[in-house]
Amino acid sequence: MSTGWGGPDTEPTRLVLLRHGQTPLSVERRFAGRGDIPLTDEGHAQAEAAARRLAGWGIEAVVSSPLLRTRQTAGYAADLLGLAVEEDEGFVETDFGSWEGLTFAEARESDPEHVSRWLSDPETGPPGGESFAEVSRRVGRARDALLERHRGRRVLVVSHVTPIKVAVQQAMLAPIGALYRMHLDTACLTEVDCYADGPQVVRSLNDTAHLGT
Repeated sequence: MSTGWGGPDTEPTRLVLLRHGQTPLSVERRFAGRGDIPLTDEGHAQAEAAARRLAGWGIEAVVSSPLLRTRQTAGYAADLLGLAVEEDEGFVETDFGSWEGLTFAEARESDPEHVSRWLSDPETGPPGGESFAEVSRRVGRARDALLERHRGRRVLVVSHVTPIKVAVQQAMLAPIGALYRMHLDTACLTEVDCYADGPQVVRSLNDTAHLGT
């Protein structure tokens, strides 16, 4: 599969995908989309641990979703590495619409038929929100634009569960339903190598060694 963003190369652009640290909503397993919530104290500790882990990885650029929890997480790595943070709307989390702040059980209790459609059809989004298919297209565009800007570099992308899962799903040429079969912990690291002449290779997934868990 060709990305269309360059000719053949031998060294890939490496995307180091970091999920933001813990938030109050992640502790309670609630839908957290576009709400601008901060990290918890544990989330700050996780972000700092991730930054220390990344210190020797040769990161050359830091890109972040514009939401507070990702900007806070990215700030630790950027400060340690002496790099600026480049905000990119394309890597923002799914808009969960009226389900924002609810648990899955609460959403299912209030609208079981819609939740069932959402689980079975990636083109169905939450009420007033964004479908996973829409997120997939958005993230794909953002990734391709990032690869044009940072070809051949190692780029830290601080993002959220769904955009990171999408990056992995697309790299593996898996169906979009694969999003339902992945788990990502807070402050985990995932690596994807992107070659300009076509292939993308997943090097790691949900790496939490720096968290001591």
